[in-house]
Amino acid sequence: MSFTRWLRRLAPLMVCLVLLVTACSSAPSNYDQVQKDTTGFRAPAAVDKKAEKGGTFNQFFPGDQDGYNVIPYQEKKGFAEYKLQQGNTTLAMLTISDTTSVPGSAEKYSSATESVEGFPAVDQGTTATGVLVNDRYQVKVLSRDPSFTKADRVTWLQKFDLEGLAQLKRALNPAAKAAAPSVAPDNTQASRGPKNPGFKLPRVQLPRSSPELQPAT
Repeated sequence: MSFTRWLRRLAPLMVCLVLLVTACSSAPSNYDQVQKDTTGFRAPAAVDKKAEKGGTFNQFFPGDQDGYNVIPYQEKKGFAEYKLQQGNTTLAMLTISDTTSVPGSAEKYSSATESVEGFPAVDQGTTATGVLVNDRYQVKVLSRDPSFTKADRVTWLQKFDLEGLAQLKRALNPAAKAAAPSVAPDNTQASRGPKNPGFKLPRVQLPRSSPELQPAT
């Protein structure tokens, strides 16, 4: 009799336990939910197919010099990165990237007020300085040691072969091209009217005026 009463008291607990286990096993996990949300959708590629190969940029990095070592660190499509070391200390990271994949990286140079070797330059925070070549290729130096200042970053930007990099393909991003300063066309010739090579005006000799001395300032 006592055993029967014990089973009656235990039965509700067993039912609750079964329901709890069933609910937990049927509830989707966070991983399952993420997989469900992403399945069937085509996420855009992180790197544009038209981006330059990272290996193409290697030739434009500066080499070892004056006790500094430039060491390859990372390379992928559209990007290459090197370490700048002095002894065992990493002073900075040197990078070249193709902004085709990230157009916004090129747009910020449209309002640049500084330049390096004729290319627009901007500071990015307090530890990075970059230049934009051909409205497409971003060359950056990022300080990794407090002793490496902006002046040092500019010095090492000048050590890149920026002119060589400028020989690669130009910008694919129309927004970057629009940011480039425009040059007004020369309408001087148009205002003079069309040239007629078959007709020449007679040459008239005008009397020369006496030269006048300007007072010294």
